[in-house]
Amino acid sequence: MTTSDQGTASQRQKAAPAVLVLEDGRTFRGRAYGAVGVTFGEAVFSTGMTGYQETLTDPSYHRQVVVMTSPHIGNTGINDEDMESRKIWVSGYVVRDPARVPSNWRSRRSLDEELAAQGVVGISGVDTRALTRHLRERGAMRVGIFSGSALPDEGTMLAEVRQAPEMKGASLYEEVATEESYVVPAIGEKKFTVAAIDLGIKGMTPHRMAERGIEVHVLPATATVEEIYAVAPDGVFFSNGPGDPEQAEHPVALMRAVLERKTPLFGICFGNQILGRALGFGTYKLKYGHRGINQPVQDRTTGKVEVTAHNHGFAVDAPLDQVSETPFGRAEVSHVCLNDQVVEGLQLLDQPAFSVQYHPEAAAGPHDAAYLFDRFTSLMNTVQMEGQRA
Repeated sequence: MTTSDQGTASQRQKAAPAVLVLEDGRTFRGRAYGAVGVTFGEAVFSTGMTGYQETLTDPSYHRQVVVMTSPHIGNTGINDEDMESRKIWVSGYVVRDPARVPSNWRSRRSLDEELAAQGVVGISGVDTRALTRHLRERGAMRVGIFSGSALPDEGTMLAEVRQAPEMKGASLYEEVATEESYVVPAIGEKKFTVAAIDLGIKGMTPHRMAERGIEVHVLPATATVEEIYAVAPDGVFFSNGPGDPEQAEHPVALMRAVLERKTPLFGICFGNQILGRALGFGTYKLKYGHRGINQPVQDRTTGKVEVTAHNHGFAVDAPLDQVSETPFGRAEVSHVCLNDQVVEGLQLLDQPAFSVQYHPEAAAGPHDAAYLFDRFTSLMNTVQMEGQRA
């Protein structure tokens, strides 16, 4: 939901005022950053101090306006290697102090230039600390960024923000998923084949599996169970993605079909919410969500605490301290957020299926949770060995 006029970086920063308007009427004034124009989305904040390029190109941020809590953004510029997908997905970008000159040996252009080139409307010079505190108190909400030489009055801007669609009830995963299947080959000796359902997959995810000798067949979100098993998978993966999991009827039905066949299954982020729904649990919208690369999560199966990367505004509603009976056997919460006790992982006890709410593939770090790909590999190996013995 963006309209923009790109212009040059110097013209935009010198000439264009900008205003950020929240749906509760709070406004912040600053300068245009990136494209000049108008954009709408859900205002969320990210606590990451690094990895802004991965954040911008994460499809899970589709239709969200991201507020960076770290004050200085853009100092390493933009390179051509760290893209997590084919484009920037955020609807808008909010920073306090943008870097004047990028300084990194891999940088090819400035962040401001890249935002403008892709038509992403942003705002700089904003008190992001005050804005983040406001969102923590009031919750994530709709927002608009308006920039240019002739801005509407605040009443008009507020009315436009309140007409924008909400995130709750939004079905977005098909808008970001691949339309055509593709294969990411195993690195080194091929050990397994995995069918990965793209609900907004990040490029690093199949790469992490390929590092472990897995050939990954990335399939569209609209894939059928027949298309999954046509690749003869040793395991099935459900990716991250944007939107309300209550609207994801096809992925839920697809996962149930996989669970019925007892194929090793792994899901992350949106995939965790899909597993929750497939098992019969509900989902709900968090007040302001978890976003950034410093969230503490406990793996209850080992007691270990991990520092993890997150990007989710919805969560699974499952009991924390009891084993639940589901149509696919017993299930339990395997991981929990230590900040607020939100469910961060699920696992089945009677068949090889598990999921986590966070991002173990996080390219910008931390890498505490990379072992989860090894856990997936171990599940496939166990099932394969049992099949050979049978």
